[in-house]
Amino acid sequence: MISIRGLYKTYAGGVTALRDVNIDVKEGEFLVILGPSGAGKSTLMRCINRLVEPTGGRVFHNQEEITGHRRKLKEVRRQFGIVFQQFNLVKRLSVLTNVLTGRLAYHSAWRSLLYNFSHEDKLIAIQCLARVNMEHKALQRADTLSGGEQQRVAIARALAQQPIVILADEPVASLDPKIARQVLTYLKQVARELGITVLCNLHQVEYTREFAERVVGMSRGTVVFDGPASELTDDMLHRIYYRDPGAGGEGEESP
Repeated sequence: MISIRGLYKTYAGGVTALRDVNIDVKEGEFLVILGPSGAGKSTLMRCINRLVEPTGGRVFHNQEEITGHRRKLKEVRRQFGIVFQQFNLVKRLSVLTNVLTGRLAYHSAWRSLLYNFSHEDKLIAIQCLARVNMEHKALQRADTLSGGEQQRVAIARALAQQPIVILADEPVASLDPKIARQVLTYLKQVARELGITVLCNLHQVEYTREFAERVVGMSRGTVVFDGPASELTDDMLHRIYYRDPGAGGEGEESP
């Protein structure tokens, strides 16, 4: 469904974030991309949904290339919902209105500016909130919610796009373990029950082993592991999390 071939990304100043990344993702798969900060996980996701243009390589979705075509940018982004680490809600708006912003890609610019949503849009938003058990807080301001509740609203907003793929970039990094597991459970349910493909960036090994169907391990911009979580041996985790002292780069990070 998603095929990433020979992906490179070098930023201004010569920092290379991705080096020859090759990954295939199946339809409806819950895939965890595991690695420390600086491994290239976030850059990979931004290249997939075209928030960042890769320096080299190609990304295909259903055998159609989605890199390099500016005229299809809106269509590509509509198919890829995003769940951010810091929620990215508009705090002064209601929960329902925040979820409705996931519908903006389906409307003209003037309707988007006026937050002019149809009855159908509102029904979709309520259904998405119900999927994460947040419909009872639809009329509350977003800034009255806890961190875990805000992330559940962010998942509902991504679902309101009616995407084919959800990209979740460290969605539980700022949450305590109990709430983090709730959020990951909702994301995995989305993949299983709705057939939406989910790519989830994580740096926590324990969550990866608990929730991942398949793991892609990244280190210093390259893929160093691709397989089931059960095959994440101590030696492989050391390869993912600890840099070769002779390879340069920043310091080490433990899992």
